[in-house]
Amino acid sequence: MLSENLFLVGLMGAGKTTVGKLLAKHLNKQFIDSDHEIEKRTGVKINVIFELEGETRFREREESVVDELTRRQGIVLATGGGVVLVESNRLALRSRGTVIYLRANAEDLWRRTRHDKNRPLLQTENPRARLQELLGQRDALYRETAHLIMD
Repeated sequence: MLSENLFLVGLMGAGKTTVGKLLAKHLNKQFIDSDHEIEKRTGVKINVIFELEGETRFREREESVVDELTRRQGIVLATGGGVVLVESNRLALRSRGTVIYLRANAEDLWRRTRHDKNRPLLQTENPRARLQELLGQRDALYRETAHLIMD
């Protein structure tokens, strides 16, 4: 049985925001994107936070926002791709709602994200290889956190 909250996890480009908005509309729930919430609170884009403060500080901000948002009721939450890297995020997500892992292969993810310059982890010489690397690093954590996996 699905909980009152639905939390979407997966790599960038998996469709968390798109699917989340559709689910929220269909289920008459509030949709929230944790990355957009962080941007709203800081007044800057995620890539600027990465550039000025680094990934560690971004993850700290994300942890605080995820803790707060997952305590709400009746939401569909699209999380950032790296949310599962922090254990407290995994525990909060898993215990406060139904977690759905939107799984996609690296090739599809690359096709969906290749023109987006606001993805700091993909600003490398070979973003396709970077996506494959991230998938390898995070897939087990997504699976561990999720109640459901959708390909």
